[in-house]
Amino acid sequence: MNKDILYDLRSFIDLLRREKQLLVIDEEVDPNLEIAEIHRRVIAQQGPALLFTNVKGSSFPVVTNLFGTNGRLELAFGKRPQNFVQDLVNLTESIMPLKAKKLWDNRQLFLDGMKIGLKEKKSGPILENCQMPPKLSSLPMLTSWHSDGGAFVTLPLVYTEHPEGKGHNLGMYRIQRFDDTTTGIHWQIHKGGGYHYHAAEKLNQSLPMTLYIGGPPALMLSAIAPLPEDIPELMLTSLLIGKKLDMCPDPKGGHRLVAGAEFAVRGEVPPHIRRPEGPFGDHYGYNSLQHDYPVFQASHLYHRKNAIYPATIVGRPKQEDYFIGDFLQDLLSPLFPLVMKGVRELKTFGETGFHCLAAARVADRYPREAFACGLRVLGEGQLSLTKFLILTDGDIDITDFPKLWTHVLERINWERDLFVFANVSQDTLDYTGPSVNKGSKAMMMGLGKEKVRELPTDYSGNLPPHCRKLKAYLPGTLIIEATDYESMPELAAEIAKDKELQQWPCILLVDNLEGATCSTQEFLWTFFTRFEPAADIYGASTNVQRFHVGLTPPIVFDCRMKPWYTDILEVDDATRKLVDSRITKILPNSLR
Repeated sequence: MNKDILYDLRSFIDLLRREKQLLVIDEEVDPNLEIAEIHRRVIAQQGPALLFTNVKGSSFPVVTNLFGTNGRLELAFGKRPQNFVQDLVNLTESIMPLKAKKLWDNRQLFLDGMKIGLKEKKSGPILENCQMPPKLSSLPMLTSWHSDGGAFVTLPLVYTEHPEGKGHNLGMYRIQRFDDTTTGIHWQIHKGGGYHYHAAEKLNQSLPMTLYIGGPPALMLSAIAPLPEDIPELMLTSLLIGKKLDMCPDPKGGHRLVAGAEFAVRGEVPPHIRRPEGPFGDHYGYNSLQHDYPVFQASHLYHRKNAIYPATIVGRPKQEDYFIGDFLQDLLSPLFPLVMKGVRELKTFGETGFHCLAAARVADRYPREAFACGLRVLGEGQLSLTKFLILTDGDIDITDFPKLWTHVLERINWERDLFVFANVSQDTLDYTGPSVNKGSKAMMMGLGKEKVRELPTDYSGNLPPHCRKLKAYLPGTLIIEATDYESMPELAAEIAKDKELQQWPCILLVDNLEGATCSTQEFLWTFFTRFEPAADIYGASTNVQRFHVGLTPPIVFDCRMKPWYTDILEVDDATRKLVDSRITKILPNSLR
């Protein structure tokens, strides 16, 4: 376990080098598509972090795959932050009635708490160099996919302060470079920085903004963490580091700077100005389209001497963000029962892009308490964009999806335990709904100690019409490869009425059976990223009682690609061939 305090990016890189978790690549590489493809090949093999020292068109080296394994996250943070959070939760649950012995027994917790905060410095490494006006083209921003609309900052740390003094936000909102002084800023509907901009725009004011690139590993993870809106991300940074975060003033005015960042681009986002941003290959594994977003106008750029540019690549799971997301869930999970009463455990599934699927183990001490717990999850911060939520009160490992799904199917009452909420907001990157930011969500419950049905595991009946092949993948779950949606959009409804399928609680309609069932990861990705609850769930019959729609099984999920879905991300032939031709010079045999 690492016990070093990682003050900045380069201290982490030094640690990775000592631990033989860093591959230095001195061959010239292109930030346009080539670096991304090299990165993807290495992370697919759980390979090391990559330091590219010779980047075409830039004097700055690029480092990627910093957090691409659980082992490197352990190196960066150890267990101290998780232990602190768990001890804090334990204290809140046991401190009353207040006694001197309890305070003394928890003295280390209070001492650790005194280390959390911000520390003012007169200056810092970030001020060592200044470009004014900035030249954003000097930064080695990456183009990750051939369909991307340009070069993007893929590990952007966007800092803003509320225009009325209501706190700060540090978030990871993608940045597309337009020219040397302007970028797009992808503030989504559920993000804190977007709230700040909305407030400034109502006042007809520009919103000051700093774009950090690089810094302590803790700064990067804090920008991603799904914290409640009123909890400051810089405090989480300090907790993860294990000391107060050094800040220094900007000599040119404005808010303070993180002293140990590698780059800091200062500027503002003017009100009422929009510009097309995108397309961009996102972490759902699809190509998100071009839409209008606010514009960041940079005034000056600071960077450290010999600054190192960190980047990541997102795309079809599992990528680096998968490991980061799981680490943050482990860190914050002890807090869930405090902020969401009755929610004992929560898991969002990175295999689906996180927002598409979540599961919770909840209390069900009185009739339908589980439903109330589910609403708490769907009403909490970024969790409010969860598309499909599975609830159980069973004593099972909810992170094991096959066991969870089987447990729930054995207990669900389809007449009362599936709730679909139509006409609600949906994640900006999820194109399964009728339009951007609009869609539906579902909550599915499997409650009780005793199962109410035995699940079939084999199918010996006839292949339904317009279907090519099928497979019993999990108990009670039949996967059917069928004619494409555009040719037969009504096929899912017809299959739900097939009498030979009545014993199957759940049926998935897919385009490619082998692709959907080759692993749990691919099953989850195919299932939950390709249907919208209000449009793509069918039963043999429906029954409306007291405004609730009950279903009769089989329940069919239409997970075929729809004409309005965006393209699945694939590496283009030219990039693949380029990297193939150079790979022997770039990677050792073990990583090719």
